[in-house]
Amino acid sequence: MIVHKIPVSVLVVIHTADGQVLLMERADAPGFWQSVTGSQDEGETLEQTAIREVREETGLDAAQFELKPWDLATRYEIYERWRHRYAPGVTHNTEHVFGLKLPGPLPVVLAPREHLRYLWLPWEQAAERCFSPSNAAAIRLLFTRL
Repeated sequence: MIVHKIPVSVLVVIHTADGQVLLMERADAPGFWQSVTGSQDEGETLEQTAIREVREETGLDAAQFELKPWDLATRYEIYERWRHRYAPGVTHNTEHVFGLKLPGPLPVVLAPREHLRYLWLPWEQAAERCFSPSNAAAIRLLFTRL
């Protein structure tokens, strides 16, 4: 049985109080840097999705830190290269943004099938490095939330 992704996802901007942002390089697209992101599972709230994705992608327990919804959602066209993960005919996804504030840049444990490496950058540099326009835009909003 094929299980398709739900076209609703979270984007979690993991950051410090002084504006350092965690970025990870995608394993399936080397050179593509991003924040934590992932699709909602059936029956999950958006907050549950954010907590699960942070744990899966970084090893961090988001419940131990300050996780906040940013009341920001972006509907975008799913990149052609990843559309096969969704039901036939699904072309758009709605992404809900959360911020996760950490006390400082922490080491993370990457999911090797998902990411190759990570780095902490000042928010301006992190926004420039992101391949996703919605991810870059969310990071650029961080300075208004610090």
